[in-house]
Amino acid sequence: MSQAPDRPDGATWRGWGIDPSWSRMLDVPSHDGTTHRWHVLDTGEVEGTAPTATIVCVHGNPTWGYAWKSFLAEFSGRHRVIAVDQLGMGYSDRVGLRRYADRVADLGDVVDSLEVATDSPLVLAAHDWGGAVAMGWAVDHADRVSAMVLCNTGIGVPEGRGAPRIIRLAASRALRDLVCRRTNAFVEGTVRLSGSRITATDRRAFRAPYRRAEHRGAIADFVGDIPLASTVPPHPSEAALRRVSDLLPTIEAPVLLAWGAKDIVFDDDFADDLARRLPNSSLQRFPDANHLVMAEADVAGAVDTWLDDLLGGQVEERPVADAPATSVFAGIERRRDEHDLIAVADLAARDTIDFATFARRVDGVAASLIERGLRTGDRVAMLTPPGIDLLVAVYGVWRAGGVTVVADRGLGLSGLGGAVKSAQPAWTIGPRQAALASSILRWAPRGVHVDVGELMGDAGAPTSRPSLPPPPDASCEAAVLFTSGATGPAKGVRYTHAQLAAQRDALASTYAITDDDRLVAAFAPFALYGPSLGVPTALTDCDVTSPGDLTVDALDEACRSVGATMAFGSPAALANVVETARSSTTASASTSWSGIAGLRLVFSAGAPVPVEILRSMARLAPAADIHTPYGMTEALPVADITLTGIGAAEADAAGRGSGVPGVCVGRPVRGSDVRVAALGFDAIAGVPIPLDPGQTGEILVRAPWVSEGYLGRWQAQRLARPGAGWHRTGDVGRLDASGRLWIEGRSVHVIDTVDGPVTPVPVERAVERSLAGDGLVTVGRVAAVGVGPAGCQQIVVVVEASVPPGLAPSGLTRAVREAVGRPVAAVLRTTTMPVDIRHNAKIDRAEVAAWASAVLAGEAPRRRLVDRVRRVGRN
Repeated sequence: MSQAPDRPDGATWRGWGIDPSWSRMLDVPSHDGTTHRWHVLDTGEVEGTAPTATIVCVHGNPTWGYAWKSFLAEFSGRHRVIAVDQLGMGYSDRVGLRRYADRVADLGDVVDSLEVATDSPLVLAAHDWGGAVAMGWAVDHADRVSAMVLCNTGIGVPEGRGAPRIIRLAASRALRDLVCRRTNAFVEGTVRLSGSRITATDRRAFRAPYRRAEHRGAIADFVGDIPLASTVPPHPSEAALRRVSDLLPTIEAPVLLAWGAKDIVFDDDFADDLARRLPNSSLQRFPDANHLVMAEADVAGAVDTWLDDLLGGQVEERPVADAPATSVFAGIERRRDEHDLIAVADLAARDTIDFATFARRVDGVAASLIERGLRTGDRVAMLTPPGIDLLVAVYGVWRAGGVTVVADRGLGLSGLGGAVKSAQPAWTIGPRQAALASSILRWAPRGVHVDVGELMGDAGAPTSRPSLPPPPDASCEAAVLFTSGATGPAKGVRYTHAQLAAQRDALASTYAITDDDRLVAAFAPFALYGPSLGVPTALTDCDVTSPGDLTVDALDEACRSVGATMAFGSPAALANVVETARSSTTASASTSWSGIAGLRLVFSAGAPVPVEILRSMARLAPAADIHTPYGMTEALPVADITLTGIGAAEADAAGRGSGVPGVCVGRPVRGSDVRVAALGFDAIAGVPIPLDPGQTGEILVRAPWVSEGYLGRWQAQRLARPGAGWHRTGDVGRLDASGRLWIEGRSVHVIDTVDGPVTPVPVERAVERSLAGDGLVTVGRVAAVGVGPAGCQQIVVVVEASVPPGLAPSGLTRAVREAVGRPVAAVLRTTTMPVDIRHNAKIDRAEVAAWASAVLAGEAPRRRLVDRVRRVGRN
């Protein structure tokens, strides 16, 4: 044994951002009959009457108590935080070999010596090997543990895979002593995994206790104490670890799994394994963080929210909605024996299918998947391109009890891969090239791949109707859908069968959809509603990643292929339909585009739709009602308005002298409740009080079809769900005196000026209307952003124009300022706005603001803004 390294002096502690008074040495009587000297970072007891907790933090290998610096800083003064240095690590005594069972007992020794108050909650926070140690103590002291936070850790190698390759390499007889003790390679490798996500100060602090070989012995011992495989005789710690893993399901205390998703050691498989073992666990996934997640991401902030929930009382439960009268399979079952077309895709090849064949293939897919081993609740990544095979496969997975993971290529390749990875699918369905890509890119490294061609072959075999188990219960999870990633990483949104059926019923009720209708889906995911509604559906000939490329001819061809009565398209798709119609040499739309002219309903959602586009669509489809439903991935529809209704609302606003108050999206649809609450309200405090009509605030919605929540994003879900079934949409706006909802932008894009918050959409619409009227310059999109520190941000307006980027000329600047009617610091021009791939419509105002700040600071304007397409949906 050797002496522990000397503790840092006060200046060093302060340089690391640690209060020197937190550093303590304790003489702890050990279970082995000796006394060991421990180093801890202890913020001390907290005085006051508010509920407080004691958070005992246990680091892993090869770190030390500094790993919990963010917890020490976040909770000091509100909770007592104690970050221990395990024996042989950090600045604690260097001792002989400690096996897993010894370290579990060591933790009990130090907890007892710290005299943790028994009348306040005890929270264990642990990382890496410290997590296994903490879980070992918790299973035998469940009555003392109020909650646990586990960060990138595990209790064993998850079933069906081997130990992490990097650990197997470090643990090999040939390398372990060299890599872990004789050199600092293991320490350095761990630190470098984090890259630029940790600071140079962090790196120096993590290395500090391990500069000499005699101080690194426990690092090698930790690695050697990992049972990498079953051996004869068994590894000395194998039985102890197996006992703890078997007992984990008995832990009833709430557990937050805070996970760095880019960790190559304790990856998502380990998070999934612990989630299965711990019955009261929630997952908070940090998409861009690696192994040292507490230092790389705001884990402490997530835990703060989580503890507020635990200590602050109960969340008001979501009202129990009546189960839908029929399941998602109702439309298929109702028309099972009919030979009318149900779907048309690949119009050039005339790929069609009728109701009877579709129903038979859905049953066949379900039977085939069950025979292959699919279990109820298994997640299945749908990597099949849009078309009939995708529709059949989705409904077949649902019928078999599986959960479809639907991440379309509209997220971009990076976003698509990140989305699939985050769902940890047990299965993937797609063509062979999708299986190859998934394998190479490790989207679903342990998922069973089913070739969609083989699956359709199984489903199409001429057999009698297969014997299937009863359809899934309404409360069972059915799908994970992904947000567009327009304002951050794409989030997985979980839906149950009941919620999907309720959503279908809301659409049918809102738009009076009957069996006589026929749908064209110019947005591929929307085609999934067709079979459930029991209406024939055609997909347009348009790449899902480029909805703005849809032409009037392509839309018309799709409409004629099924005799469509309804068409749905994104704003960008409709805009190009209108543009290609305008540039066509055809004289009469009513005769040349008869498929469009025969529509009774055109609807568009995903982003605000310019009224000029809607009016142009009305000329192409003179018999159609033009609707713009408002909603989001988490809830659709929320509200609805017609083109006529928009005109009436804007005329009413003008008559009241309200200027351009935003985009009117109409009144809430039947079954949907909408509330506007104060900007920045505290979701943890409960359901906010509604604002009076005319006041701008955050928009909340409640409906039976609001999704179940987010996948692996506990914090995002909690902050979006204040209770009683309400969902925080992230949009800002107001309800007028007539009950109509006006959208004024996203809450994250509100401009925080000295005179109060300014929402971007009213500014943008005022500019668009003014410039369109004076003919000063031809402009495309407009973005209003805030530049400068919060509380004193300046309004900057950026317009899209086919001219060199940079500061706008004086005439344009003057016109914009007159249109806005409030101080505008600067007007800039750009050739391209960053927008999302899925809708080609949602402007990334944060990217615009960053660009504007750089230009105003003197940097040369780039030819175009960095396109959001390159980064959208990072997950």
